[in-house]
Amino acid sequence: MMSEFANVTVVKAANIYFDGKVTSRTVKFADGSVKTLGFMLPGEYEFGTAKPEVMEILSGTLEVLLPGAEEWRAVRGGESFDVPGDSKFQLRILTATDYCCSFVD
Repeated sequence: MMSEFANVTVVKAANIYFDGKVTSRTVKFADGSVKTLGFMLPGEYEFGTAKPEVMEILSGTLEVLLPGAEEWRAVRGGESFDVPGDSKFQLRILTATDYCCSFVD
């Protein structure tokens, strides 16, 4: 995992979900790629995505239920998981979680 990004544009306005329990900032790269850097408080959430994405968990612990899966998967800081495009996935955030979401074309 990269610890920092250079030569990027950061959108100042926050993306705020679930009454402020999940927040992120959008980071745009010169090549047109987009990532979000965010923080999630403990709770259960469902997200939808149009594009495939890679969720890198920087710190914290959670469980994810990916599309088509029957069992929740434990994920900790330093791990990641892939989400297919045009899908919904569920998260159980067990401890405050810092993440980086990369949208894949």
